[in-house]
Amino acid sequence: MNFNDCEKAICVQDDTIGGRMSLARDALNVSAQSAAKVVGVDTSTWFDWENDRAAPRANRLTMIAGVLSVSLSWLLTGRGTGPRYLSS
Repeated sequence: MNFNDCEKAICVQDDTIGGRMSLARDALNVSAQSAAKVVGVDTSTWFDWENDRAAPRANRLTMIAGVLSVSLSWLLTGRGTGPRYLSS
């Protein structure tokens, strides 16, 4: 896979809140179980969010952004402070 393929894969993966959650969690090397525990939800709920089967409620979004070390803006829209490895 060359650089352009990786760039396309990132763009496709991060076009939803769930995709961005997954991307950011992977960048931090944090398990879904750990992230879910900090946010106070079941792991199955976290996976539902990441796989776009459900959406987090508004009161959870700021907490999720904090756990994933991204801005709320990036989590919602893909614009703003994203995962560290995307910034370099």
